[in-house]
Amino acid sequence: MKYGHYHAGYASHPAKSRGRLHAETESKTRTPFQRDRDRVLHCSAFRRLKHKTQVFVAHVGDYYRTRLTHSLEVAQIGRSIARELEIDEDLTETLSLAHDLGHTPFGHAGEDALHAAMQPYGGFDHNAQTLRILTDLEARYVPFNGLNLTWETLEGLVKHNGPLLVGDTKLADLPFAIQAYAEHQDLQLGTWPSLEAQIAALSDDIAYNNHDIDDGLRAGLIRLEDLAELKMTGTIMKSINKKYGDISVDLQRHELVREMISVMIGNLVTETRQRLADGNVQTCDDVRHAARATAAFSDALHKDLMEVKAFLMEHVYKHHTVNRSMSKARRIIGEMFDLLIREPNLLPDSDHLMSKDARDQARHICDYIAGMTDKFAIEEHHRLFDITDSLA
Repeated sequence: MKYGHYHAGYASHPAKSRGRLHAETESKTRTPFQRDRDRVLHCSAFRRLKHKTQVFVAHVGDYYRTRLTHSLEVAQIGRSIARELEIDEDLTETLSLAHDLGHTPFGHAGEDALHAAMQPYGGFDHNAQTLRILTDLEARYVPFNGLNLTWETLEGLVKHNGPLLVGDTKLADLPFAIQAYAEHQDLQLGTWPSLEAQIAALSDDIAYNNHDIDDGLRAGLIRLEDLAELKMTGTIMKSINKKYGDISVDLQRHELVREMISVMIGNLVTETRQRLADGNVQTCDDVRHAARATAAFSDALHKDLMEVKAFLMEHVYKHHTVNRSMSKARRIIGEMFDLLIREPNLLPDSDHLMSKDARDQARHICDYIAGMTDKFAIEEHHRLFDITDSLA
């Protein structure tokens, strides 16, 4: 395959990929990163994101974001930034699409419940679960388990929030799935990830901050008047009012979200370019061994974002209607896990579990629950606990 020459020196160039754990013949029509993206798009875990929660339980309404629509928004933002910085768009898109594959049903409430239930067996972490899905649980190919993605994709997913082996942290302190995979491939857990991975992670921040404002306004949990009191959103709203005058609440909401995304993207690109110049970053290795993250928002914007995040935490994530849904979610997850640990023969594929030790049984049950959609988890809980259900 012929590769273009649009990449900057600090980009992850597909022709220089470190390859896959299991060797494969190179595609004649797609770069290694494009193949990774396509494998993510076609995997079962990606399709299940359609019915997994962001903030509002997926069955509440068709207009609210799910993990799938969120991932698509992250990918769009990530590609736009990657194009501006002349880094690999396909790798950035792949990381954006795959970053939430390991999430449980019911968002962070589900993750918290599963992590608590798994404490005796090594805990649960959605980033590590993403790695486990992509390297083991997805079974689509005869020669190997998982999707056999490139080193750059796996590295970016595991480290998208930064180095994992920092300070006194040892491999034994990391989540189970990361420890297990480290026996097969060295993802350089003590360095920064590629610039593509850093951009994908910050694109996630841009997407969820803005769509949580959008969904919170749509759900009536917050008001535009409240957002006018914050520095960042208030400044943008004044600009909208000056430009358009008296417009509907819906149009104000759309303009606010659109302008916030533009401001955050512009700031991220400017600050990242400054850090590239300040650090004389020329290559991928320069990015990985930099003294700090290469991609970032400016200190001033970061401060404004912390105010927005604190507002959302208080008025959206801790709203009593959200709390009630998440409380139910934690009970559903916890009760199913406790029952299946006591009676693993209730699992659909329980036969091969009988020969496994308690830790392996727990990990299998954890995989089963973590892979559920919101809807399936509710229905499965009903099947397991509702005595009026069919006894057949």
